[in-house]
Amino acid sequence: MNTIKDGWFSEFSPLWPGQCMSLEVDEILYEGRSKFQDVIVFRSKSYGNVLILDGVIQCTERDEYSYQEMITFLPLNSHPNPKNKVIEVSKKYLPAMSVGFSSPKLTQHIGDGFDFMANHTEEFDVIITDSSDPIGPAESLFEKPYYELMKTALKPNGIICSQGECMWLHLPLIKKTMEMCKSIYPVVSYGYCTIPTYPSGQIGFVLCSLNPDTNFAEPLIKWTDEEVTKLNLKYYNTDIHRAAIVLPQHVRKTLNL
Repeated sequence: MNTIKDGWFSEFSPLWPGQCMSLEVDEILYEGRSKFQDVIVFRSKSYGNVLILDGVIQCTERDEYSYQEMITFLPLNSHPNPKNKVIEVSKKYLPAMSVGFSSPKLTQHIGDGFDFMANHTEEFDVIITDSSDPIGPAESLFEKPYYELMKTALKPNGIICSQGECMWLHLPLIKKTMEMCKSIYPVVSYGYCTIPTYPSGQIGFVLCSLNPDTNFAEPLIKWTDEEVTKLNLKYYNTDIHRAAIVLPQHVRKTLNL
């Protein structure tokens, strides 16, 4: 059970038995429940404002950029010409993270992602699934019907990127997901980034492409240091893109990569 007690938030999960993550709390800013989830936002001692959904840390102001930049640009910069891509407490308490909602490029749909994709066949160049852990409502986002549905929603040569859990804690789940994806997509890969407030300080990404020539280890779109600075990126660059696909030996062996 995840609790805020004596000035600390402690996070436990059946997905990482025998360990927990704790942050010191300065002030609880919001507690409530949406239609689907329990929501907490608190100001922490060292990680800024923190968003908690159903007792699990989703993001913090200090380190969210590593995950958000990597889940976005690993797939986008592996596609030759991405044009078409597949929210009030966050806007209020996490303004630096939610600036994208004001972008003129954004068309926002709130609803069932399965229904949305079922009604949009061969429409998207890139689909990014920023899912929570495979417990409860998000469990279906790690199963074969979802990946098959994404395939039908992609244009020819389209790419998907999904949250891929932690290789230190969830390797059997990652292996199962990768094997399932290989039965659907001609190219499947796994990348990762470091992020201290996620379990064991690491999170991964399952990358799939309909284009048999895709090489996720070598981005097609390469940015100069000046371009990275102009985009105000703090984690992603071309070298980190390449390095993200280089996996520890035991992971490569388990995933047969």
